[in-house]
Amino acid sequence: MSAFNKFKASVPIALSPNLYITLVRGIPGTRRLHRRTLEALRLRKCKRTVMRWNTPTVRGMLQQVKRLVVVETEEMFKARKENEANHRALRPPIVISHLPASATDPSKQP
Repeated sequence: MSAFNKFKASVPIALSPNLYITLVRGIPGTRRLHRRTLEALRLRKCKRTVMRWNTPTVRGMLQQVKRLVVVETEEMFKARKENEANHRALRPPIVISHLPASATDPSKQP
């Protein structure tokens, strides 16, 4: 089992009031029923996330398209977004001086 499938299998869906659904596979080449289900979930493009209430209807729709989507709880979604924001955070620039050591120290001038 790949790491992606292990991640999908570890989601405790029953306990969360909201589900964050992300489309991770492309729509072209899928069955018409799956395309219509994704349309009903308002998932139109890859890597887009929508929030839906955790109802039996939504869980049934997710069961149909489970190979195309990733389902996250609210805590998992917030943790992932925070991790991505920290990864993209601005870091202080690295300053490298290419001048010789004698040129940077004025006290050692001849």
